[in-house]
Amino acid sequence: MIRRLTAALALTALAATAAPACADDPLNVVGSSNPTAFYEILDHVANYGGFFKEEHLDVNKQYANVGGAFTCAQIVASGKGDVCSLGIEPIIQGYERGLRLQVFLSRDPRYGQVVAVLDDSPIKTLADFKGATLGEMTAGSTSEIAANSTLLGAGLHRSEYSFLPIGFGPAAIEALVSKKVDAAAFPYPELAAYAVKAHLKFRYFWNPILVDIGESSFSATPDTIKNKADILTRYARALVKASILIRVNPALAAKYFLEGANLKVTDQAIADETKLLILCQDQLLGVDPTSPRIGYTSLQRIDLYARVLGQIGMTTKDVPAAAIVTNALIPGANAFDHKAFIARAKAMR
Repeated sequence: MIRRLTAALALTALAATAAPACADDPLNVVGSSNPTAFYEILDHVANYGGFFKEEHLDVNKQYANVGGAFTCAQIVASGKGDVCSLGIEPIIQGYERGLRLQVFLSRDPRYGQVVAVLDDSPIKTLADFKGATLGEMTAGSTSEIAANSTLLGAGLHRSEYSFLPIGFGPAAIEALVSKKVDAAAFPYPELAAYAVKAHLKFRYFWNPILVDIGESSFSATPDTIKNKADILTRYARALVKASILIRVNPALAAKYFLEGANLKVTDQAIADETKLLILCQDQLLGVDPTSPRIGYTSLQRIDLYARVLGQIGMTTKDVPAAAIVTNALIPGANAFDHKAFIARAKAMR
């Protein structure tokens, strides 16, 4: 089962929470955003699908709304949480400052940050972004990494375009439709949601170097991975099962997401969320639901991403992927009959 702790709770309270009076092992997980964020679907489906319960886990979820991913990383690195669910950038950037976290399960198989324009935009090529204003969710967001790298590849330097925070949801949609910004440097799933719910049509510019890098993860300190290997393996296995259910039974996964996000569950909401999940299938684990390596993180690709961060000035030292990634739990996370589970997931109602 999962119990959500609100962001208003003192961080120290998370560490001091007494273990529940049951046989399930407690696990404190810190999310970098909020319950309605796209990647939270893995936890919601694992919870409402009963997969945490099957693995005898009592998952306590807190959200680091203030400071986002960097706060999330600091909470877990300081021992006030067991697992953080976040992009890998704070782990890479924090390494040279002494922050030690390791990815033990990838959260996505593809780089999610993209630059996009509305279908009627006069911007047709990357060179056309010269002088453009790119909307982003918050100032200095990780979306700037993909945008800067992509536009640099077209010969544009940071001084030749600008970023403007436009928030997300209705505020971002209004900024795009009213032409307050020329483009969006956003996560693809967010833009896909606008396509589904606001019927916007986009043209996307994917970074050709980063496109196959999964930069979103579940991470913990090396000590936690060592000392709680069994618990983390069971947590990862529940998430792998969730990823399969999302792929083979998206309508049920959509319902679980709405319930977990405390959103109104209606036929239309389920239909919209199902469309979104279908659009974003390559952004989630389980692209091959029969694979025994779901959740695996490529060290070579993380090495490449770390070098890209250095090239655009976000780090000053080389960060070896082997120091911030371990795939030691992946065999255990996939230690179940995938074909039998696929049949079970398809039949779930």
